Amino acid sequence: MTTRATKTSRPLRGTPEGTRARLVAAATQAFNRSGYHGTDSNRIAQAAGYSPGTFYKHFTDKREIFLAAFQDWVDEEWQAIEREVLKARDPEALARRIVELTLKHHTRWRGLRASMLGLVARDPVVRRFHRAQRRRQLEMLAALRQRRRAPPRPPEEDLVLLLTMERTCDALALGEPRELGLSRKAVVEALRRAVRRHVF
Repeated sequence: MTTRATKTSRPLRGTPEGTRARLVAAATQAFNRSGYHGTDSNRIAQAAGYSPGTFYKHFTDKREIFLAAFQDWVDEEWQAIEREVLKARDPEALARRIVELTLKHHTRWRGLRASMLGLVARDPVVRRFHRAQRRRQLEMLAALRQRRRAPPRPPEEDLVLLLTMERTCDALALGEPRELGLSRKAVVEALRRAVRRHVF
């Protein structure tokens, strides 16, 4: 008779990469649900089905796994955008889809995003990491525009677009337009127009 593995049962022994990936996935969920300060390494290890000792074979501390989780978050967002860019033909539809994907991603992971924004303000190591991710995003945006054969833009303009998209999607994810008595639909449409004008 076979039994189904429970959340806290140890996964079958696998590769170090697989173990690390399971730890990061569990950490991402924990940080999103409980925030950075409400999560500890023991709970992350347990959620992934490992002992604390296994955690420390792969990560020196909670901050290191948080940064790995955030990097995966960035990768997931941009891979989804890249897939749309490669298959879309109509710039209007593409801009709409990019906004939809970004908003969905920010809404799903709003707890992780909130933790990152809080840490960036206080932790110089996290701030340096975040700036490195931002440079990577600027490079990815320029590369996507090139693949679309769209005219190049100054990096300063790209930064403004990234910040506008990011902060607007965070505000939408937290319900800010509604609390201000504004139309969520109109805010989303304004963001779509900004993406359309700037990227394509």
